[in-house]
Amino acid sequence: MKTSEYLNELKSQSVADLQAKLVEAKKELFNLRFQNATNQLDNTARIKDVRRNIARIQTVITEKSKVAE
Repeated sequence: MKTSEYLNELKSQSVADLQAKLVEAKKELFNLRFQNATNQLDNTARIKDVRRNIARIQTVITEKSKVAE
């Protein structure tokens, strides 16, 4: 999925959905780090992608909370 499509998908979701997605992404990042430490991770670029997705989710949550104020 392209970045712009992913951002549009995030912006269309509610804050509660975004919070759930954030928790899920953080769990995935933890698992990827664990696999990397035990040399079981094949695609190390996935860590970078997940970290950027977490930042995108947090940015959209912040934008929505600023608009709500």
